[in-house]
Amino acid sequence: MPTVLIAGANRGIGLEFARRYAAAGWEVIGTARDPEAAGDLRAVARVERLDASDLDRVAALASAREGRPLDLLIANAGTYGPRRIETAEDGEGWLETLSIMAVAPVLLANALLPNLRAANGKAVAITSRMGSIDDNNSGGFIAYRSAKAALNAAWTSLAIDNAGLAFALLHPGWVQTRMGGAQAPLPTEESVAGMMRVIDGLKPVGRAPFLDYQGETVPW
Repeated sequence: MPTVLIAGANRGIGLEFARRYAAAGWEVIGTARDPEAAGDLRAVARVERLDASDLDRVAALASAREGRPLDLLIANAGTYGPRRIETAEDGEGWLETLSIMAVAPVLLANALLPNLRAANGKAVAITSRMGSIDDNNSGGFIAYRSAKAALNAAWTSLAIDNAGLAFALLHPGWVQTRMGGAQAPLPTEESVAGMMRVIDGLKPVGRAPFLDYQGETVPW
C-alpha cells in the first residue's frame, strides 16, 4: 500500500487530497494544527499534530517516520499573511508567512528525504501563480507573493540537489476554499483531481517544474 503524507490536510485542498488518496487505497497521513477538531480528516487518515509555524515540531514529525518508505509528500500548509507591509507588526507577520510557506516545507522535505528515497517517491509543494514574478502585473500581496516565490526557488534547489527524486510545484488554480473565497471559479474537487493526474505523471527531471492543475507550465 503506497503512503502519502499531506501537510495541511484539515480542510480545503489538503482534505480533498486526503479523501481521494484514501479512496484510491493509499495509507494517508494528514497533519492538522488541532487534530481533535479535524473530524473530517480523521475519517480518512491518520492525523498528526503539526503547526507549520513551529519549526521544531516540523522536524519532529519527520523524525517520527523512522526511515519508513514514503511514496508522496504534499506540502500544502499556507497562510495569506498581512495584506500590506507598512508597519513593524506587518513585517513580523511577513516573516511568519515566509516561515510557514517556505521554510517549514523545505525543512519537512529535507528531513523526509530518506523516506522518499526508500520508495523512489515524489515531493510536491502546493504553490501559487501569485508566486510568479513574470506573471505579477497587479502588485499587492507582498507577503504572500514573496513567500510563494521563495518556496518556488527553494523547492527547485531541492530538486536539483536530489536529482533521483521527482519534485514539482503545483498551482491549484483559484479554488473555492476558505482562502480562495466563494467567488473562486474552480471547485476543490476539480482542482485536486487535476493535480493528482499531474502528480501521477511526474518523473525525476533534475528540476522542479512549475505546473498548474491541468499540467500546463506556469511562467517563473
